[in-house]
Amino acid sequence: MEKVTIKIDGKDYQAEEGDTILKIAHKNGIKIPSLCFHPDAKARSNCRMCVVEIKGNKNLQTSCSTKVTEGMEIITDSGRIKRARKINLELIFSQHQEECDDCVSLDSCRLLKYQKEFGAEINKFPDRKKNRKIVQTGPIVFDWTKCIDCRLCADVCPVEFLEVENRGADIAIEASSDEKKECINCGQCIVHCPVGAIEAEGEFEEIEKPLADKSKTVIIQFAPAIRSSIGEEFGMEAGSIVTDQMVAGMKKLGFSKVFDTSVAADFTTYEEAQELLERVKTGKNLPAFSSCCPAWVKFLEFYYPEFIHNLCTSRSPQIMMGGILKTYWAKENNVDPKDIIVVSVMPCTAKKFEVKREEMKLENGCFPVDYVLTTREMARLFKKHNIDLKNIEPEKADNPFGDPSGAGVIYGASGGVFESAFRTAYFMATGKNMENVDVKEIRGLEGIKIKELKLGDTILKVAVVSGIKNAQKMLEELKKNPSAFHAMEVMACPGGCIGGGGQPIPNTPEIRKKRAQALYQVDAEKKMRLAHENPSVLEAYEKHFTDKEIIHKVLHTSYQQRKKSEVKELKSSRGD
Repeated sequence: MEKVTIKIDGKDYQAEEGDTILKIAHKNGIKIPSLCFHPDAKARSNCRMCVVEIKGNKNLQTSCSTKVTEGMEIITDSGRIKRARKINLELIFSQHQEECDDCVSLDSCRLLKYQKEFGAEINKFPDRKKNRKIVQTGPIVFDWTKCIDCRLCADVCPVEFLEVENRGADIAIEASSDEKKECINCGQCIVHCPVGAIEAEGEFEEIEKPLADKSKTVIIQFAPAIRSSIGEEFGMEAGSIVTDQMVAGMKKLGFSKVFDTSVAADFTTYEEAQELLERVKTGKNLPAFSSCCPAWVKFLEFYYPEFIHNLCTSRSPQIMMGGILKTYWAKENNVDPKDIIVVSVMPCTAKKFEVKREEMKLENGCFPVDYVLTTREMARLFKKHNIDLKNIEPEKADNPFGDPSGAGVIYGASGGVFESAFRTAYFMATGKNMENVDVKEIRGLEGIKIKELKLGDTILKVAVVSGIKNAQKMLEELKKNPSAFHAMEVMACPGGCIGGGGQPIPNTPEIRKKRAQALYQVDAEKKMRLAHENPSVLEAYEKHFTDKEIIHKVLHTSYQQRKKSEVKELKSSRGD
């Protein structure tokens, strides 16, 4: 790319030809407001909050879509610009029914921030959206009375479930009624919506429900990816590790036990590594697909059922932990499983769907997990009880499921599941541990990573994928060449769980990179980095998971072809 020199607010800047004004401004710390722009999607210039003046142009231009050219002179702040942004903001408010106390964007709302900055009148124009519908499918709720029609949700929806209807003043985003389109509950629409029009079921309204029943033993578990993201809700840098502060907060809230789902990830690794080796040995059901991501599993069940047999049957870590608690742990502690409530804190909205799958039920009739809180919901619960993770004395999670291997922690980043499984599969295949357990070849935010790894005398061809559209490309490739890979890890969200739909907002590539790096740092600093060396795992197998029948009932599951879910209309909680 050729370098060009531009002038912003009277100062010279170097830029690459083809970059947009907004990109160069942000890169150099120059603040330009924007709502509909997100680095994960193409610029659409819909909100027009980012308008700037360009010398020689009569009209204001949107900085998100205007590319720089040599000698361009730009003004980002003037009376004319402020007036235009104020009017644009007031028009946007006319499309947005306010419900600030119950909004995923409450603590990061750019609408309110800009309203104060530009002195905009919220009710200057009549509400145009008050008669729009509120609908729900699975655990995702779409409140179209708040939608500003920026199209970001439709642009990032990996299965095109969200559709743009009509044009001009009548434009609207709708949940698809096409029987061939199904929401996979990934929640990417939530973390990309700039105005909180989309949320997960029960988000905020039901966060205290699990603690209400004092007669039960209420246990909480937290996912690997939470520890490097929830700190953002308390003003910390992305990638700040707050594991022990989070545990302290959970104990202060009154949970009976606090366990780390990363320990359950060690169980998952133990089972998946055996599945992988067995499939490679027999040549059956290859390539082996990871099954930890419920959005990916649902995508496969609905859109590509012919590949269901490729999914590993090992349950996801949150479901394994719930099953272990309501069987093995209950027996060890003489607690009736029916008196245990298991709450999961997950970076993922699809986990709310996963816990209700009938296939997950245990032989004792219990669902392994009873409630799922997203990272955002957990943060909201802390704040409601004045628990500040920046100012709390750290505490350790409870044993026997409080100390994971480093391999369990990296489950939160794309490539982490397979790296963990590979470390243990290597030991199972060769009888010795890898000299260097880091499998850096499959790390990183790249959407598709294809590598060959040596496992004893076998060369494993592996695909590591994040993002459903990338997974779709790989499945189409497998239709043409079924033996292209031995194994494929898929995470529905960009970068894996660190970019999940339940994570703090904003959720950008730069933030996801920091969250992932932090997890690998935790792994690097752990003395125990291999799932098969976790004493808690080994003890459980020695005491309880002693034969294949018990293991299969608690640690494995099955999958099925799925039909389209109902899209149901909800009543407004505002009473209008």
